[in-house]
Amino acid sequence: MIRGVTSGAASTLRVARKVAVAVLGFIVLAFGVALIVLPGPAVLVIPLGLAILATEFVWARRLLAPLRKLLRRLRKHVQWMLGKPSPPAGPTVQP
Repeated sequence: MIRGVTSGAASTLRVARKVAVAVLGFIVLAFGVALIVLPGPAVLVIPLGLAILATEFVWARRLLAPLRKLLRRLRKHVQWMLGKPSPPAGPTVQP
């Protein structure tokens, strides 16, 4: 509980935060979806909207999980390409 705040007020603050996150997240997500047909970085804005929503909603975390896994694999691959010691997971193709 928040110090100096009654239980009812703390509950109201939690609900207000959840509503604010939902409104902001859906606005950013809708803007990202609009950028699919408009010129702009939709591939950056859509995950940003999901990340905002994921701070409060489990369904958004579940949607974001595969993207995080893909980004980790991409980072490892780039590090490997730059000569860093960690090779990417998975089979390698030999010429």
